[in-house]
Amino acid sequence: MDYEIFVDSSANLPERLVREHGIHVISYYYNNAAGEEHACYTGEEDFSKTAKPFYERIRAGEEFHTSLISEARFTEILRPYLEDGKDVIVLTIASGISGTYQQACAAKEALEKQYPARKIFVQDSANASLGQGLLALRAADLRDMGESVEACAAWLKENVYKMNSYVTVDDLRYLRRSGRISMAAAVAGTILNVKPLIRADGGPVPKLAVYGRARGRKKALSALAEAFDAHVVRPEAQTIAIAHADCEEDALALAETLREHGAKEILMEYYDLCTGSHIGPGTVALFFMGEDRRSDPTAREAGRIPSSAPARNKI
Repeated sequence: MDYEIFVDSSANLPERLVREHGIHVISYYYNNAAGEEHACYTGEEDFSKTAKPFYERIRAGEEFHTSLISEARFTEILRPYLEDGKDVIVLTIASGISGTYQQACAAKEALEKQYPARKIFVQDSANASLGQGLLALRAADLRDMGESVEACAAWLKENVYKMNSYVTVDDLRYLRRSGRISMAAAVAGTILNVKPLIRADGGPVPKLAVYGRARGRKKALSALAEAFDAHVVRPEAQTIAIAHADCEEDALALAETLREHGAKEILMEYYDLCTGSHIGPGTVALFFMGEDRRSDPTAREAGRIPSSAPARNKI
């Protein structure tokens, strides 16, 4: 391999796949109320041992704060590989969700001046969680099949908007806490048992956007399956992914429905801690390759959810 593939820990990949595919994970960090800092990605084989207690603490009322990956950290992590003669691809969380992409681009610009013979590609995944992770796995497959770093980077650039991401949350207070919806909307939604339906949009700065609402949990999960039916391309020939924030039974029920609708291989994992802390326990997210989101007017025009904070030190 003459190049390496890096993702931030939002990619949500199980450790066994990280190792099997030779992918490097750069972790986000979170702080608790006492100011203690912890890595969101620890490389453990069974992520549930960390994730389940984390979401239980959120349910109990504990709040966590996250920070983006800085230019300096990207530079520090990438430099040894460049010095070793390797080229690199960095695939980040969607630029409309976090400033991490911009930090990676700044590191790329600085490192290219120091290592002019090396190739550095930074790609906005236009996704989060396993949407980003599935793209990284495909990039690793291309590398392992002998594709050049240029070809691999070109494939990512062409296909990030074909990765479809659909999400529903169980409790609106977490979206309210992170500034993604208003207090009035959160209160009204809670009283009426309304569950927002969210998708990664097709805008030039990709964000999460509310595209609909469902009354009750069962209908919200059914809406994810309906989105799958409407937008998936060749479900039998790809890996479908589901991430859940400590609601495994709902995720398993969705997976069973998707198998009835043509899915063959389904990857399931607890939701990444960094982004999961902003959307809260009970979240279920579905990821699959499908129609290009840029060609869907509803994906461009839906109500956008703002990033968690405008400050550059926030995810």
